[in-house]
Amino acid sequence: MTRRRKTEDTHDNHERWLVSYADFITLLFAFFVVMYALSTVNEGKYRILSDSMTQAFRNVQVNSSTALPAVIPPPIPVLGKRNPALQKQSQAARQAEIERQDRRDRMRDVARELLQVMAPLIEQGKVRIVETSRGVTVEINDSILFALGQAVLEPTSSRAMRAIAQVLAPTDFPITIEGHTDNVPISTAQFPSNWELSAIRATTVLRLFADSGISPARLTAIGYADTRPVEPNDLPEGRARNRRVTILIDSTTAEQGREVDMDGEPAAER
Repeated sequence: MTRRRKTEDTHDNHERWLVSYADFITLLFAFFVVMYALSTVNEGKYRILSDSMTQAFRNVQVNSSTALPAVIPPPIPVLGKRNPALQKQSQAARQAEIERQDRRDRMRDVARELLQVMAPLIEQGKVRIVETSRGVTVEINDSILFALGQAVLEPTSSRAMRAIAQVLAPTDFPITIEGHTDNVPISTAQFPSNWELSAIRATTVLRLFADSGISPARLTAIGYADTRPVEPNDLPEGRARNRRVTILIDSTTAEQGREVDMDGEPAAER
């Protein structure tokens, strides 16, 4: 029997793997595009991406035996409503910061005006103006305010105090007036000790401020006697520095207090 000879030469297609490889690369590209889309939360970008991918895959020719998955746009995240209480607290915090900045700016203006009106006494070393975290402190040596052992303002010092009062009257800052003495004891019918002397000196300045237009509700007088020296009392120069009146213009806002019960807890929180 004669063996039939082949009429056609058969050839193996060694490049068929390229079709599967192209399909794989296309699917991999689609996977990373979708993963990138999932990392965003912009609805407009999602729609643009979906339209672009759909249009792109319509024009891609692939092997009929390999099916591409449909491009499904990722779900659009729905943002929940903001907590009204948290939003209100955030607004209150921003408003409080704006108010604090406004008070700081106004306090700087007060400090500049005080420097101008007290410039001659500052040059003589009789007055010092210091800015602190609480506000502005005006330290006045008592040698220009009172005679030794007395609590009556000298005429020249009265004019200086009224100049300070004119700067402070239009503001709303709380004002604390502190009286300080050296450690030399005093014992008179009017002043049994330095406590009475320092307190009455502070009160004397307070009354002048009230008479000059500053609301009494903003004023506080405190006598510290010799308990808060700024220099050692060993030398006359140190004792002279310690005999002073300090005016503190407070930039902080007083907090609303809450009653505390017998258990030590605020009554409003129980």
